[in-house]
Amino acid sequence: MSDLARVTLSDVSLVGYHGYHEAEKELGQRFEVDVDLFVDIEDAAKSDNLPDAVNYEKVYERIEEIVHGDRFALLEALATDLVNTIYEEFDIEGVTLRIRKAQIPFCPNLGYVEIEVSRGDVLE
Repeated sequence: MSDLARVTLSDVSLVGYHGYHEAEKELGQRFEVDVDLFVDIEDAAKSDNLPDAVNYEKVYERIEEIVHGDRFALLEALATDLVNTIYEEFDIEGVTLRIRKAQIPFCPNLGYVEIEVSRGDVLE
């Protein structure tokens, strides 16, 4: 029997150059990311060794590379690229990713926009 657990990376705050408007692409803006990794922790719990666990430092580094280095016009495209990359590159059962963007052009009274995307087996 496997022990499925949720490992959460919360409030990852990064500057990226994504958006529909030219100013967003040129000036950049802050994005906040939360990631829930659904992992089988049975081996890691028994061994207490990092190679048997998901290395969330590496997950963080991939998120940082994509948010800072790539360019997307839509939040949907950025979120989908992030969740697909994490799901494909790491030994996990599933992933749920939320990404927030504040300071929306032409929507001065909107706190933020958030999108959530999941892949694989996730806990409800």
